[in-house]
Amino acid sequence: MSLYTYNELMKQISFLSYYFHWSLDDILDLSHLSREQFCTQINQIHREINHEPKNIFEL
Repeated sequence: MSLYTYNELMKQISFLSYYFHWSLDDILDLSHLSREQFCTQINQIHREINHEPKNIFEL
């Protein structure tokens, strides 16, 4: 099991609450993997909307 910093958790919470308007409790009920996947998907959508090239290091 890996731990991540308080700052990283706060970034994810802020990001998801900003875009999805979810409550803190709803976000904290998600697993770390789920929060990370949602953040990744939001980032991907933004890159596509802005016509940014795909990062060759992303799978």
